[in-house]
Amino acid sequence: MTKNTITDVFFDLDHTLWDFDKNSKLTFKYIFEKHKVQINLDDFIKIYEPTNLKFWKLFREEKISKKDLRYRRLKEVLEGVNYFASDNLIHQLSEDYITYLSDNNYLFDGTLDILEYLKPNYNLHIITNGFSNVQDNKMNKSGLAPYFKTLTDAETVGVKKPNPDIFNYAINKANTKVENSIMIGDSLEADIEGALNIGLKAIYFNPKKESTLPNIITIDQLLQLKKHL
Repeated sequence: MTKNTITDVFFDLDHTLWDFDKNSKLTFKYIFEKHKVQINLDDFIKIYEPTNLKFWKLFREEKISKKDLRYRRLKEVLEGVNYFASDNLIHQLSEDYITYLSDNNYLFDGTLDILEYLKPNYNLHIITNGFSNVQDNKMNKSGLAPYFKTLTDAETVGVKKPNPDIFNYAINKANTKVENSIMIGDSLEADIEGALNIGLKAIYFNPKKESTLPNIITIDQLLQLKKHL
């Protein structure tokens, strides 16, 4: 990969720039206090994080609806920590979680620094599987919005990463070409394999240093992008 062929850089949002796990935990802390839900937060989060990923995978694969995703992940985790909650409470917690999630806007270390570094030389874009209004709020409240020329979300396009249609939609919206673009994201399946399948270059953001694929450029800190872009 040569730097001078790249004109457009596409980022995933959650778990790549926007620190979803940290912001999510703070949101749960707030809504549990609001509704007087007496749960050990660390025990809850330990189950919630993998459960959330599991339900997002089902959602990506069109096996559950947005409504099911939001309800079932909470129900399963609350049962996992042996906390009985009525359906009404689960629905209320689910709604409040979405309402307050973008009030917390911690970014991964180096996010704004790397965007400042990239912006003079590249057109920057977002491709996200998140929901339109929620992602817009995150972008605006976190201060990310001014750095990006376009945002493509799965809800608007009607398909989710790794479906090639969302990548092609984003490329067309950005008025660029696959050969002049690169995708950066934290999901091997959704971001990296999805990008590679349409011939898009990709860099895997792997802050937890989990398993990777051979021949995939991998970074565990965003500022390491300076070596590649």
